[in-house]
Amino acid sequence: QLQASGGGLVQAGGSLRLSCVASGRTFGAYVMGWFRQAPGKEREFVAAIKWSGGMTYHANSVKGRFTISRDNAKNTVYLQMNRLGPEDTALYYCAAAKTPRLTTTIMEYASWGQGTQVTVSS
Repeated sequence: QLQASGGGLVQAGGSLRLSCVASGRTFGAYVMGWFRQAPGKEREFVAAIKWSGGMTYHANSVKGRFTISRDNAKNTVYLQMNRLGPEDTALYYCAAAKTPRLTTTIMEYASWGQGTQVTVSS
């Protein structure tokens, strides 16, 4: 199971940190990812990280503003989001993939959390 939290309402230019706690069958996952879905749009990749080694990959749209990290001891993945803009408003999901390589492909993520809403006001 994946439990995401940390969303909220923030003004443009502000910051939020999302958390995702992994438990149960997601322990076997190699890669954790964050995705987001805005109203009327398709779900899109945001960032991914390997549990082992911590290698990361960020979408171009968030590179330099968002940072994915993990705490293996807490089975938790974070998404630090800085300099937020209205275009970042979306429902943010964490997901787990049992592929050994970083992937942006939604279909490779087998487990999904319930989503946490991020709303950025202008």
